[in-house]
Amino acid sequence: MSVQHRAFLVHGGVQGVFFRQSARQQAEKLGISGYTRNNPDGTVTIEAEGPAEALDTLQAWCQHGPPAAQVTKVDVAARPVRHYTGFEVRR
Repeated sequence: MSVQHRAFLVHGGVQGVFFRQSARQQAEKLGISGYTRNNPDGTVTIEAEGPAEALDTLQAWCQHGPPAAQVTKVDVAARPVRHYTGFEVRR
């Protein structure tokens, strides 16, 4: 199983709606490592590593997020693998 790294930049009403905590729950359920954080411009960053299928599932989840989120766009970029352990919510 090959590990990939993807960076997601989620736009819209995604702060203050438990997006980061929900993303961590999704990542842990999918066996994905990495982190998520809020950005000063109101977006949320998710750096994620895992099998392509799991990352595809996380990417699909990011399109809507948790119930209170209002996602308008998700930018996705492949990055070099950094070998994260676990998944954390950063401030």
